[in-house]
Amino acid sequence: MEDWKAASAEGDRYLSAQTLHSVVVGTASAAGSQFFRSLVEHVASALGARYAFVTRCDGSGNARSLAFWSGDGLAEDFEYNIVGHPCYQVMQGETLHVEKDIQLQFPSDTGLVDWGAESYLGVPMLDEDRGVVGHIAVLDTRPMTYSPHAVELLTIFAARATAELKNLQARSELQASLDRVQALEARHRTLLEINNMLISNLTQEELFQAISEALRQVVAFDRSAIFLHDPESDRLRLLVAETKAVPFPHFVPGWEVPVEGSLGGWVFRNCRALRRNNLAREHEYEIEKMLLDQGFRSLVLVPLIVRGKPIGTLNLASLKGDQYPDDKVEYLQEVANQVALAIENMRSYEEIAALQAKLQAENVYLQEEIQTEHNFEEIVGNHPSMLVLLRNVETVAPTDSTVLILGETGTGKELIARAIHSRSKRKNRPLVKVNCGAIPTGLVESELFGHMKGAFTGALERRVGRFELADGGTLFLDEVSELPLETQVKLLRVLQEHEFEPLGSSRTIRVDVRLIAASNRNMEKFVEEGRFRPDLYYRLNVLPIVLPSLRERRSDIRLLTAFFVERFSRQLGKVVSAVSTETMELLTRYDWPGNIRELQNVIERAVVLSSGPVLKLGRNLLPATSSERSSRAPESVATVESGGTPSGESEAPSLAQMEKRHILAVLARTDWQIEGPRGAALILDIHPNTLRSRMKKLGIKRPAMS
Repeated sequence: MEDWKAASAEGDRYLSAQTLHSVVVGTASAAGSQFFRSLVEHVASALGARYAFVTRCDGSGNARSLAFWSGDGLAEDFEYNIVGHPCYQVMQGETLHVEKDIQLQFPSDTGLVDWGAESYLGVPMLDEDRGVVGHIAVLDTRPMTYSPHAVELLTIFAARATAELKNLQARSELQASLDRVQALEARHRTLLEINNMLISNLTQEELFQAISEALRQVVAFDRSAIFLHDPESDRLRLLVAETKAVPFPHFVPGWEVPVEGSLGGWVFRNCRALRRNNLAREHEYEIEKMLLDQGFRSLVLVPLIVRGKPIGTLNLASLKGDQYPDDKVEYLQEVANQVALAIENMRSYEEIAALQAKLQAENVYLQEEIQTEHNFEEIVGNHPSMLVLLRNVETVAPTDSTVLILGETGTGKELIARAIHSRSKRKNRPLVKVNCGAIPTGLVESELFGHMKGAFTGALERRVGRFELADGGTLFLDEVSELPLETQVKLLRVLQEHEFEPLGSSRTIRVDVRLIAASNRNMEKFVEEGRFRPDLYYRLNVLPIVLPSLRERRSDIRLLTAFFVERFSRQLGKVVSAVSTETMELLTRYDWPGNIRELQNVIERAVVLSSGPVLKLGRNLLPATSSERSSRAPESVATVESGGTPSGESEAPSLAQMEKRHILAVLARTDWQIEGPRGAALILDIHPNTLRSRMKKLGIKRPAMS
């Protein structure tokens, strides 16, 4: 009997060794996930069980299969909560064997019913600290007698499975680390590329294109927008936008939203990103409802921060939901920081370029001023009306109020404007002048307010307008009555708001300019006729100054004559020290319809033609007085056109003939050159087109070359 028991025990040991050997051989060459699949197949086969599986546990009561053998082959992995399952006891670190009626003992485990399980054997997978990391279990549709050899076999391979699971986790963690390192390297490489892309573009158009390309390397979007903060209005202003969807009607550069109570304002104030993964559930602001109606489903806003201070926001929106997870938002913020720095550099570059353009324009303007002969270098006259006028100049000059100077052509309106400027607190800044009547209608706005490159056909570069050029100084608008009505509207806005936008730009420029306007027209009549806006007239007519004509101050003609004689004698290198009595009488009796400018031109011609130290005017140099015109017959056209003197002293030319003779004399002096610094138009102080029109009307033609 004892020999039989010894032989039976020896047989069991042999069978156990054979079983262990078959499982070891079956799983020897497998590793990782393949090991677990091979393990459940060979364990089920060695123990004669229908089912076998290996699971891992996360410590929270959830288990997930690493491999599952269903009798006919490997089945899909599954995940379940171990509470109410036989695995729960095994996960407590105990071996569990149920010989039969497993379904009755665990009625809440419906999977046992589905499998038709009758018996169960499970052992825990323990790490070096005796912590449970999973378990191995076999089930059968028949009763399963307890076998120490089966328990020993599962225990051995549970330890092997634990080691393989740790290796698998280590490899997974290592791969995850490598992936993170590679992702970080790619991220840094992309950021470096973006940085190089952004810093190499300083103009606005190139920079915005680079920003769009940079953002698309990071996230997907269907609409992007950049808003910059305006500290003066405390509003966010749309700088640039790109969209594939239908934009809002007002979604254009220059659109403003308040900081308080707005989505972008929250991001700007808190310097934190804001994300919506599902606008249908998460919308809070009115703008989000508008985006939702347009089909957008997710959005993200990140602050643009430079040196710790926000300057605006970067907004992205997508027609798809859940487009901006945490890692994308974090990455986007890094890109936004580079974008913010690039925008700040771009704005600094534009400011420097604007200052350079302004300085260049000021330089050109001042050179033109130096080359241009002013009507006067100082005010000459002691007539009571002039003394009153000068006291008014002294009164208004220190103020910053708008001044309207009225007077006939040639009375010295620009000279008074210069006197006001030179006695004001702005005297160290430029006095910029614009002759509104000499600018073509289509170019008036560009001349006053400037334009951007490409604003209209022929705008090949940015032009600094006269308002911007006069910032901090004084702008003199001569012949302001000639401004087109549409330009008058913009001029009124500048006077009221002290800001304007150059043509082709959405950027508002604020200026501090004192305005002095002048006109030789009856402004009130212009207002009545609808040719000048009444609101602009009232805004200009704050401190009016009316200049007297030269015929109203005849006592000053002697002083002015002496002044011009001395001036032109010095300039022309002539020695003219006196004026004959007869000449002075002629000058004082003449009505001077061209006022001081006409007197200046007459004296200049007389000095040029003078052959002695005493200035004498011939009848051909001075039009006749009104009393003389009534007693003299009209001069022949042939005599006037030939430039000769009248044949009889009693023959008085008409006003048109006097004008014609005057123009002919100037044309002869300039060799019939009309335009340019040596042209007749400059000497006559009229526009070249006006001179041509007068020549055509008077029948003046250049004589044929002999």
